[in-house]
Amino acid sequence: MLTRVVPQSGQVGSLSAAISPLLQEHVDESGVIPLVDAREAFAARVLLARQAQHTLDVQYYIWRHDITGTLMFEALHEAAERGVKVRLLLDDHNTVGLDATLKGLHQHPNIEVRLFNPLKLRRPRFLNYLVEFRRLNRRMHNKSFVVDGQVVISGGRNIGDEYFGATSDVLFADLDVLLIGEVVTAVQNDFERYWQSESAIALDKLYSFTKPQSLAILHKIAKRYEQDPRAQAYVKAIEKLPFIEKLRQQDVEIYWAKTQLVSDSPAKALGQAKPQQMLPHQLQETIGEPQSHITLVSPYFVPTRTGVNELIAMAKRGVQIIVLTNSLEATDVAIVHAGYAKWRRKLLRHGIQLFEMQRLRPLARREQRKERRQRLKGKERFGTSASSLHAKTFMVDMARVFIGSLNFDPRSAAINTELGFVMHSKALARRIEQAIITTLPNYAYQLRLIKHKVVWVERLGKHKTHYYSEPNASIWRRLAVRILERLPIERFL
Repeated sequence: MLTRVVPQSGQVGSLSAAISPLLQEHVDESGVIPLVDAREAFAARVLLARQAQHTLDVQYYIWRHDITGTLMFEALHEAAERGVKVRLLLDDHNTVGLDATLKGLHQHPNIEVRLFNPLKLRRPRFLNYLVEFRRLNRRMHNKSFVVDGQVVISGGRNIGDEYFGATSDVLFADLDVLLIGEVVTAVQNDFERYWQSESAIALDKLYSFTKPQSLAILHKIAKRYEQDPRAQAYVKAIEKLPFIEKLRQQDVEIYWAKTQLVSDSPAKALGQAKPQQMLPHQLQETIGEPQSHITLVSPYFVPTRTGVNELIAMAKRGVQIIVLTNSLEATDVAIVHAGYAKWRRKLLRHGIQLFEMQRLRPLARREQRKERRQRLKGKERFGTSASSLHAKTFMVDMARVFIGSLNFDPRSAAINTELGFVMHSKALARRIEQAIITTLPNYAYQLRLIKHKVVWVERLGKHKTHYYSEPNASIWRRLAVRILERLPIERFL
């Protein structure tokens, strides 16, 4: 069910206050607002942080020390200055260079920082992996941003410029959702069990020579970024987004649906979780057996022999299966691509449709105008120009949608902790499915079998180009993948 929240005349308040009357009408459902555009996804987080009145519970795998990362830290700091209780839980694998900032935040009376599965020796960090690789190989991949226990933003995005369209180097086509209603309580409880888990260690319990960074300095850096020519255009673009004004005016479209949280137990990080405590088991219970359609989007697609056999069995039952993942030129982890490439021919032979995201490179101004005309429709539907796919979602039978942090690979299934949502909504499924289907011809190679060989088909307008080896990848990169395909490494990917 799709509804639009419209404010009463002259009334502009918090988003949660604006939709509270609707919560009474949808007691057993949750409201879902897809955040497709990268800049809108960042702006929504900042706006909600500024509207927070009581608590901010924030959990992430990656938090970059860059423009958007600094601005988000300052948003948490500003909230704490207003009296909001802030709890920040970060996986420690990607906190290089952040110790001083995190220590400074932790010293604020309204901010507490914990690191999940932390490295005991802060510098040099690599020494930890030499002696504790088995423990440190397990990471917290969850992503959630909970405001006042009433609103959640979650999905595929971490915190960093490449996830929010603030860099010209790497941009990820990604997908988050803003959630309200019944499911928010489940997310709040899930954050609590991670926060209280054995693997979440308070920052002041870790020994480090790094001195805390003054929060006054953090404030100055954030203000400097706002004035920096590199960031000014981005900040101004954020302020002018129609989406932001709609949020401020509470004029937003909400998909109401039965929504279920699926999440790994934090015990998984200790290798102690039971099957029923893990997300794959919960997904199977929640999604059920596909009957007609599956559209799967995963940046890292490593199906394994078991997964391939399951996909083929479904295809033989008449289920239409579409898979979108990164091409070799677009992926940032070539070794993971090898775990997928070895199965392409077999999947195609059984009628499974494979698409691989292209990597978009800077073009001359004339070429940019030409490509914009050719790809404009897809660009509007799937967000800003992106060079790498990072969204993790799938649709089943055009009725059930999963959005979360889970990749379709062994690491997500068995090693890292993950979080996601299953939404039972035909309207939402149609919207996301249409966005993907519209995108595929514009931004992705379609793979075909021609004379038993894999061929990549690229479309630019009405023109088609066929490639008989991995497009736009160097011979050395292709050779490395061919070698890796033959090694028994899938369970580590």
